[in-house]
Amino acid sequence: MTLLDPETTFLIVKMLTTAGFVVAASLFAEKAGPLAAALVATLPVSAGPIYFFLAMEHPDSFISDAALGSIGSNLATTGFSVAYVLAAQRWGALPALGLAFFAWAPILFGLRFANLPFVVLMGLTLGALPLLHIWLKRHLAARPLRPPRLAWYAIPVRAAFVATLVGTVTSLSLQIGPRWSGFFATFPVVLSSLIMFLHPRIGGPATAAILGSGILGLMGFGFALGVVHLTAVPMGKWGALSLGLGICVAWNLGIATLARRRPRAV
Repeated sequence: MTLLDPETTFLIVKMLTTAGFVVAASLFAEKAGPLAAALVATLPVSAGPIYFFLAMEHPDSFISDAALGSIGSNLATTGFSVAYVLAAQRWGALPALGLAFFAWAPILFGLRFANLPFVVLMGLTLGALPLLHIWLKRHLAARPLRPPRLAWYAIPVRAAFVATLVGTVTSLSLQIGPRWSGFFATFPVVLSSLIMFLHPRIGGPATAAILGSGILGLMGFGFALGVVHLTAVPMGKWGALSLGLGICVAWNLGIATLARRRPRAV
């Protein structure tokens, strides 16, 4: 019997661990209301484990540069969400998802090659996302047409999707460098999975309400990435990643608390 070499074994562990995180979080999101689902989906349930494994293999400066790349990727994910919310009001799951990626790709690669400075990226994150949230508010009140039921193939397909992403990003991180690693670490895997498995069962407008409600969560995630970028070298990568995770959780809990106090605004 041939045993796997340590590097291959570690890769398999990385893929399975991250897939488990994402599947568990997205299953919870499917059973929660639009706002709760959005706040869970915009936590770093896929990017967090990827960054954990990147940090195990790379120095502090790599994590700092990767976080800068992820800020741009997060802006592209916002474009993904906005495009889907608008398309899902009339179109089916596949056309709406296709349009979302059609918006995501040029934003992602445009920001990557534009090589915008940190201040501009954070200005877009903290300035444009609240305006987009206000613009999409009219689409956030939709509710499911019928109770969702999980298809038998949902879990294995979703797990395979996430595991492939993790294996690709972490295996190629030396070749593609920190910026591209950061860009692809925040690929909208959870959001696209929710679209594929919720849109056919609860309708496009109800699924769009989840993604639209997540714009403010993406804003908090972008802010957390900015903190990781600034603190990874002086504080150390583990301290910076822990601080970033704490910001994401506190931000989304704050949104949930404000929403409970002001139900009309939700």
